[in-house]
Amino acid sequence: MISVVIPVYNEEKNVSELHRELLGVLKNMHQEFEIIFVDDGSKDGTFTELKKLKSVKVISFLRNFGKSQALMAGFEEAGGERIITLDGDLQDDPKEIPRFLESMNAGADLVCGWKVNRLDDPSKIFLSKIANGVTRFFTGVEIHDMNCGFKGYTKEFAKNLKLHGDLHRYIPALAAYDGFRVAETPVNHRRRLHGNSKYGFFRVFSGFFDFLTVMFLRKYIDRPLHFFGPLGLTSFFAGFVILFYLTWVKLAYHIAIGSRPLLSLGVLLVFVGIQFFSLGLIGDLVVRKNGNERRNYIIRERVSNL
Repeated sequence: MISVVIPVYNEEKNVSELHRELLGVLKNMHQEFEIIFVDDGSKDGTFTELKKLKSVKVISFLRNFGKSQALMAGFEEAGGERIITLDGDLQDDPKEIPRFLESMNAGADLVCGWKVNRLDDPSKIFLSKIANGVTRFFTGVEIHDMNCGFKGYTKEFAKNLKLHGDLHRYIPALAAYDGFRVAETPVNHRRRLHGNSKYGFFRVFSGFFDFLTVMFLRKYIDRPLHFFGPLGLTSFFAGFVILFYLTWVKLAYHIAIGSRPLLSLGVLLVFVGIQFFSLGLIGDLVVRKNGNERRNYIIRERVSNL
């Protein structure tokens, strides 16, 4: 079975047309399918429009929790062996779905859409190219468009994916880190006709912090002490050397050291080192006790018009 998951936020004028296009494509494929819309706390009439649709499941959040949580809810609900995600703004063409299935049938666990001829504002395209270039360089994952919402997932990968914040932007990097096979396929991209883009300049800053999170997750998600430990030991050792030197100066030359800034620095470094090391230990305890699973959304209502 194919599960199609569509996170939507304020897409009142687009969901009905997208649903019509999806049904036309999926019915012609002669495979069992399900369509799951996740309304991420829309403030317009999106949920009202979704409730009018047939052959769909609808999950409505109590408020806007973000795209990562909308995807998590969709993956949890999905029952298909193959899961397709696409945006609800009609810019992703449902006719491309067979491409994703072909790549997954050839062995890929995650297939990313590549909008070769992207029909967005030049500023959005420019920022996206920079972000993708930086991510490719640091992660080593050769994907042209990390943040493309049009993706294909195997059930195994989707059910094991844990997202929070804006980590949906870096799903290919997370997949590659866990050992899943990542591929990409060119897709047709269309202009937005209704509604406003959710991507803005300030999203770049939040995306940067999530990028740092990804880099941390790649190496230290299950061993935070390996990250904070060296920092703590370095700081502690530097502070210890400073304090040892000042003690020697005091004892050997009887020089007053109480008012020297170097003393304050040494004490500070020792305490910072202890705090870093303690933070790493606490992080290790939390990881081993609670694992890495988080569900940060609240469902207001479920609708099943099958």
